[in-house]
Amino acid sequence: MKGKKKWMSRMFSLALLGCLMTGGQGFAAPAPAAKVNVDSSTANLPNKVQSERLKVDVKTPLINEISNVVYEQVPMRGYPNVAMKMDILQPKSEKKLPAIVFVTGGGFINANKDNGLQLRMHLAESGYVVSSIEYRVAPTARFPEPLEDVKASIRYLKANADKFGIDPDRVGIVGGSAGGYLTAMAGTTSGTKTFDKGENLGVDSSVKAAVDLYGLSDLTRIGDDYDENVRKAHASAGATEALWVNGSPVFGGKDGGILANREAAEKANPIHYITKNSAPMLLMHGTADTVVSPSQTDLLFQALQKEGIPSKRYLVEGAAHGGIYWNQQEVLDIITDFFDGYLKK
Repeated sequence: MKGKKKWMSRMFSLALLGCLMTGGQGFAAPAPAAKVNVDSSTANLPNKVQSERLKVDVKTPLINEISNVVYEQVPMRGYPNVAMKMDILQPKSEKKLPAIVFVTGGGFINANKDNGLQLRMHLAESGYVVSSIEYRVAPTARFPEPLEDVKASIRYLKANADKFGIDPDRVGIVGGSAGGYLTAMAGTTSGTKTFDKGENLGVDSSVKAAVDLYGLSDLTRIGDDYDENVRKAHASAGATEALWVNGSPVFGGKDGGILANREAAEKANPIHYITKNSAPMLLMHGTADTVVSPSQTDLLFQALQKEGIPSKRYLVEGAAHGGIYWNQQEVLDIITDFFDGYLKK
């Protein structure tokens, strides 16, 4: 009995202490939201200097990056299941957003998905989920395997639209150089299943808009605008477009330049695939491009126009093959406005 009284006395003391500590309330209530006094830290200082106020008009969304997302596993010489990856820039949004696939260039022998950061960020800030992909390259791969990778990346995004906040009915594609060529291939073959291979075949790989930046259109005429030495180099067996189409003779490919198999070269050109289902396309090329002839995008532009495919082409004065001109506001705005016209309206 004495033990029980002692226990009750101790509990009363603790309760009384709690009352005193919480202002006589007995139990601590949630603290009210603090009212911020932005000038309180300097209120009592002599000769107080007034801070400047900055009013911010919030327009740019918060953007998260999701790195190294595996979008497919493919065979590559000696290996049955090499992971192909993409990086995703995902604007924070309560509603599903249109998506754009960025396809890097690399002369057919490299595919670094870290490229094109300023363009990708600009598009993400404009309200697009943007993925940058890697893909198989020559000489360990040959056409159409890299295009199959591009198509697989599109299907992956559509199949996982809910995960990444994407509207699967509003997907576009953009790329430069070899990436521009693959973009043109994806755009001209849109609405078909010709190069659909691998995973997520239950969804289609079509796109609603394509932007080809200084890409190739006819692999047999890349050096058309240049001197005889450059044209001879492009006709050689060592030219990367020849490895892209023919492969390496050491690993079962065909020896010779791009003209060694003219039929295969023709089938690797986007002009060959234009139909009424081809995607609307924006083409841009620099007047100072010394790597891919400016006439390459004009060949495709004229073919698209002939078939009645909505298309527009710009020549960027003084711009080289890649470089600083392509990150300037005027160019970025033209690209974004084109996508807005087909993916947001």
